[in-house]
Amino acid sequence: MIREYVKNGSMGVLALLCAASRFVPGAQPAPLLSAPTLLMAATRSHDSTVASVTTEYKTGVAARIDSALHAFSSAVRPLSSPKALATAFTSYFNYVSVHPSDVRKPYLYFVDYGLPSTEPRGYVFDMKSMSVVEGPFTVAHGRGSSTSQYGVPTRFSNGFGSAMTSLGLYVAQELYRFTGHTGGSAYNSVGLRLEGVTPGYNDHARARGVVAHGAPYVSPSKAGRSEGCPAMEQGRAQRVLPELANGGMVYLFSPNSSLVGSAE
Repeated sequence: MIREYVKNGSMGVLALLCAASRFVPGAQPAPLLSAPTLLMAATRSHDSTVASVTTEYKTGVAARIDSALHAFSSAVRPLSSPKALATAFTSYFNYVSVHPSDVRKPYLYFVDYGLPSTEPRGYVFDMKSMSVVEGPFTVAHGRGSSTSQYGVPTRFSNGFGSAMTSLGLYVAQELYRFTGHTGGSAYNSVGLRLEGVTPGYNDHARARGVVAHGAPYVSPSKAGRSEGCPAMEQGRAQRVLPELANGGMVYLFSPNSSLVGSAE
């Protein structure tokens, strides 16, 4: 599995660095993996340097990605794409390696939005013990992300007023009392504020009010549409969201990752 991320030679290692920078907003490679340092060292001793750097990467972030794929690939089915878990885990572990103080809990809430809202598509993983602690379960997507009430979302946005789901990696922040509306009536639930950390894709999420919360329009068999929030069943939210709060993470995936509309 890890061969997809680690290619032969210096160009492969540089590609890894570029991929990591795309997944990790504001991330700077660790000194050992900085591109200028690698290139100068490779000029002096190409084969030994590339082998050393590749080994170091494999025993760190890449090894953890591979371990997670081995632990979860058979447990998480179906998936909309063979890249779903690899994308989420690459983003997660690269972020953790650069911002360890932000990730104070080992839990990752993962949603595969390549599946329809009538199928369970959400999980909570314990990334320390490499186990599924919740799921699969149904999860809502934004009403702007699909034209019908139920189905597969195909449109995603970081834009204000879009009512669309925003893909990418989030840091779970504080809990609060959430008030929503459905069918002309108000309801209350627990809410979890999210800070999007994938630039251009979800970094406006907190300002947009995109949060994780419970909702009465989500049942075990289907999920209605939200205003862009990855909403779950009311009872599940009461149980799960406090575990994620203040240091867990969220990853929202879709094989159709194109943005719609302005991110500004």
